[in-house]
Amino acid sequence: MNASVPPPYVLVGHSLGGLNVRVYASRNPSLVAGIVLVDSVHPDQWDRLPPSMWKFEQEQTREAKKFEWEVLFGIPRLRGACGSDPMDIAMNCTFESGRTWAAEHMLVRESAADARSTGPFDHLPLSVLSHDPEKPNEELPAELRTTVNAVWEQMQEELGHLSTQGKQNIAKNSSHYIQIDRPELVIDEVRKVVNSARERSIPLS
Repeated sequence: MNASVPPPYVLVGHSLGGLNVRVYASRNPSLVAGIVLVDSVHPDQWDRLPPSMWKFEQEQTREAKKFEWEVLFGIPRLRGACGSDPMDIAMNCTFESGRTWAAEHMLVRESAADARSTGPFDHLPLSVLSHDPEKPNEELPAELRTTVNAVWEQMQEELGHLSTQGKQNIAKNSSHYIQIDRPELVIDEVRKVVNSARERSIPLS
């Protein structure tokens, strides 16, 4: 790790990041003390969601690739697409962030395939924190939200079975971006997993 933080690690993955967390934990089991999945993508979701959802994903990919190059000329800022918060602009409105966003979308099928073969994770402490069913993802087309939300709920419940120590909790009053809407809940789940790992005598630095 570039940060030079010694293992073992408690891995936290939001959305597509949940796939990366699963792959890392599967390949490096001795380095991982626990996992927190924050409204994580399920590797089978593009096969289980309506076909129009994949079309939406492809549209997102095209937008990401377009953004990647427009940001070089400051076009997103001129359109007001970067917001006004300096931190948001510095983090999310750069060529590097645009390139990462585009790559993430273009490789989403491959990432899902990699994650599909991971698990179960035996007795590894695992927390699945899911968004409030009453707050469907507003980034989705309106006609897809109800169907996607129902399938998403089922897949979230399934993620909790990746470990015998898996537990699912619902983040009330939170959308897909729980770390923004209810950051205290994410912190609480991380602490629970850390404590669970320590109870299992997994040394954490």
